[in-house]
Amino acid sequence: MAQKRKYPIGIQSFESLRKDGYLYIDKTPLIYKMITEGKSYFLSRPRRFGKSLLTTTLQAIFEGKRDLFEEFTTADGVHQPALFIAGTDWRWEVHPVLRFDFSGDLKSIGELDKLINDILSDFEQKYGLSSKEPEPVLRFPKIVKAAHEQTGQRVVVIVDEYDKLMLHSIGNPEEAEAVRIRFKGLFSPLKNLDEHLQFVFITGISKFSQMGVFSSLNQLKNISMLSSYETICGISEQELTTAMQPDIEWLAEERGLDYNQQLSELKERYDGYHFSSRLTDMYNPFSLLNAIDGAELRDYWFESATPSALISLLSQMPPLELTELEPVRCPATSFDRPIESFDNPLPVLFQSGYLTITGYQPDREMFTLGFPNKEVRRGFADNLYQYVTAVKGFDRGRSAFLDAYYDFRDSADLSSFIAALQTFFAGLPYYLEQNNKNEAHYHSILYTLLTAFGANIRCEEPSAQGRADLTLLMPKGIYIMELKCERLQDHQPADGTAVAANALQQIRDRGYADKYRLDGRSITLVGLCFSSETRNITNWQSQPL
Repeated sequence: MAQKRKYPIGIQSFESLRKDGYLYIDKTPLIYKMITEGKSYFLSRPRRFGKSLLTTTLQAIFEGKRDLFEEFTTADGVHQPALFIAGTDWRWEVHPVLRFDFSGDLKSIGELDKLINDILSDFEQKYGLSSKEPEPVLRFPKIVKAAHEQTGQRVVVIVDEYDKLMLHSIGNPEEAEAVRIRFKGLFSPLKNLDEHLQFVFITGISKFSQMGVFSSLNQLKNISMLSSYETICGISEQELTTAMQPDIEWLAEERGLDYNQQLSELKERYDGYHFSSRLTDMYNPFSLLNAIDGAELRDYWFESATPSALISLLSQMPPLELTELEPVRCPATSFDRPIESFDNPLPVLFQSGYLTITGYQPDREMFTLGFPNKEVRRGFADNLYQYVTAVKGFDRGRSAFLDAYYDFRDSADLSSFIAALQTFFAGLPYYLEQNNKNEAHYHSILYTLLTAFGANIRCEEPSAQGRADLTLLMPKGIYIMELKCERLQDHQPADGTAVAANALQQIRDRGYADKYRLDGRSITLVGLCFSSETRNITNWQSQPL
């Protein structure tokens, strides 16, 4: 039986990781490339993707801790293999490292000010400086110069998650500006300290706000979307099937699956991130390692990465519907726009990890974005639900409909499922947007809700002659659904039978089901008639193929 290893869940210290015998996916080939080919870098990645571990790995390298990168056995008897950089010509010189860690749970300007002061005070104490100057813009250059003069080695500056508080300030322009002023004042001296600097590395979630904070640091090379660095954080498919093959074998045995079955489940749930136009598949490391460690596949990343900044942004904008995001096109220039100039949430969704690159047209500099995997799609739909239904807090109607969905999944009883759907819509507030009561609105609510339940549902799936509204793929059957909305002047007759029949006929005429005829599961065509007056399903018809 395969052996379970120790996984670095929540461990950000490279030194602790290696000494305590945790698994480390060797990122030092790309780190070596970075530190030998350039001097100043910026990297954007979603939260919990390994940015902090990357910064402490860099710190260990520049502090000359070569023994951590060579082959050794820990005190507990765990064998740690040699890493790539240990076999290179890197000279392992000891440089003073000034590391600023803003990845903690900062909630206010006051907390940020205290943290900056504490970090600078520690550096000043280390290099024998007094804190006579009140402003960081005056203190920081003195620290850099003193560190260089006292050690004889140029200084390494590492900044981890500079934008943590800035993202939480979306919706509060005054606080966002105060955060930006503090960071700009703290780090703007770097531009004039080049002779004292060996290396500068800054990480964050948001590439867009980099312009407002580091606009004076034009020497920073942004590697966030470069193909050559797309695998520097996260776990690639190749790494998963080579370095982590024993771990997948252990998980498969633990869950009673074969290796390929287990790999397929992990891929569907946690894979699918792309950080460049090359579209190399990357797994979310936090979710993947949690799933293996606990031998249970759950939505770990979305449960831990509270999208408060995202929710704040969405609440200030016109209603966003899930059907608008799969897929969506976004010009490359959108990712460099400051927060305050946003007129759509797509760059925030991308930088935060809720959307990822699914295609790129270089001649138009146009990206196609979409959800990376099942975990993110379901979690995002769950959060978006309150915006498309205007229902907040505990929702009994939704809970009852969830039970009905699972009953439908197990029994294939379509009539009971439609009845539960009618009950659910009857419970939605009457004060929903009056101009939004059309088929697209009901389409979006149904799609968002079923996606939040984890259903295998497809929206506007293309066929040779059009697009089916919804395609629900269940274990016991496939349901091709077309939604139509009747208005008072359309009542011919008043019970919606003609509208439901027309919806059903459209599915037949346009061959929406043809692509599934060889699937092996039963296929059912479903025409739904929604009423703009009752805001509910007034009639439905179905036909098995």
